[in-house]
Amino acid sequence: MTQEAGGKPVEISDAKPLGWGRFVLQFVSIAFVYFAAQFPPVLIWGYTNEQGVFTISSTGAAVSTALGMAAALLVAWMWLRKDGALGEAWNLKAPASWTRTLLIAAGATIAIIIWFTVGSMLLSALGLETPDVGEVLGWVTESPFHFVLWILLVAVFAAGFGEELLWRGYLMDRLSRLGGLRGSMWLIILIQAAFFGLPHLYQGLGGVIITGVVGVGFGWLRYRCGGNLWACIIAHVAVDVIMMSLSYAGKLGIVPT
Repeated sequence: MTQEAGGKPVEISDAKPLGWGRFVLQFVSIAFVYFAAQFPPVLIWGYTNEQGVFTISSTGAAVSTALGMAAALLVAWMWLRKDGALGEAWNLKAPASWTRTLLIAAGATIAIIIWFTVGSMLLSALGLETPDVGEVLGWVTESPFHFVLWILLVAVFAAGFGEELLWRGYLMDRLSRLGGLRGSMWLIILIQAAFFGLPHLYQGLGGVIITGVVGVGFGWLRYRCGGNLWACIIAHVAVDVIMMSLSYAGKLGIVPT
């Protein structure tokens, strides 16, 4: 964990240690409920298309994503509460300055959106595949109802709040307490960024790389904010809402695609 001291993050040395066995047990249990909770919506809103391929609808995909995240957060909350680390891991206290926090979040939002463009260009230059988000954006722009559904359930809840509480909150707290990792800020940042990027494999290798780099930025931002998650959450929500909104505006012909 970190606190702000003289404007710079410092490590708290008395964080309660966590054994590797307990860490693995916690991580596996959270991963299990995350994926298990996604199946009911898939079955309810799934269907077989004309080509005989099982397909999930836009509603099913959004509800599945949100339900999986809700289940994962519940189990993470239970573990953190049991270990007496809830307040440190999920630091949602009002920041010392909301103005500073909003400015930091705005800067992070701009940097991430720029990175999406620059990162994709770099991947193309290296002959690697760029992130494929066509299917997701197709769901988002299916109708006005689905656009609002994806904004609320996915952009705001599952991604903005959920992923920040899970990866920058829960996971970084757990890693910071493990033997061999305590005090290793950049190693902790890189490990959580890798875990953050892997679930985006559905976007291809490019999606994993691009998102992993974003995870590095968010991890560093958490340290810079003394463990407070609001700047990360606000920036994450803003990025997803902006990208989804631009895609929907492009479908409506409001902005060029």
